[in-house]
Amino acid sequence: MKRHVLSALFLTVSVLSTSVFASEIVEGVKTDSASIEAKLPKKKLTIAHHYLTPKQSYDIKKNGGKNVLFVDIRSPAELQFVGHAVNIDGNVPYITFDYSDWDKKKKTYKSDFNSGFVGQVEDLMKKTGINHGKNTEIILMCRSGDRSARAADLMKKNGYTNVWSAYEGFEGDKAKSGENKGKRVVNGWKNAGLPWTYKLDKDKTTFIF
Repeated sequence: MKRHVLSALFLTVSVLSTSVFASEIVEGVKTDSASIEAKLPKKKLTIAHHYLTPKQSYDIKKNGGKNVLFVDIRSPAELQFVGHAVNIDGNVPYITFDYSDWDKKKKTYKSDFNSGFVGQVEDLMKKTGINHGKNTEIILMCRSGDRSARAADLMKKNGYTNVWSAYEGFEGDKAKSGENKGKRVVNGWKNAGLPWTYKLDKDKTTFIF
């Protein structure tokens, strides 16, 4: 009887300590929001003021493991043909594309908001076991930080308190001048030299359309 009680107590302490540890990771490496927001365009700002660089995102996921959910919110095609971080937990698109329709103004395929986004992130939480309710630490990454900001706001409005936008994204921002003008070589996960791959993991593509 005592053995079972001690085992249960040990398990409870372990769960609590790992949860606190994950929170400390985020608090310890997060960038000062005021200084970051002073440099960011309006479309990258979030209502929670939670921002992470690629290196911070990598370190948090590496050290936090099963206490931090890392989600790539780009389209499945972007992951397949542009690549993705090797340590993401899954892909939940924030925007979907209609390849049968054309947006003349944007000169691209028509796109639409994924109305099931929050529910699909919650499904991913259940699948991975990275589920601490509304306090789950979640990192969202898109191409350059625009979609992740909007997605973070949506999660915040749905009660999630620890959602972080990887504000440089996977590809980074475009150079405004020089020989690489217009190319995404300024910052971002790939340009930081962090681990990435073109190979898709079927288990991480469950929540695509």
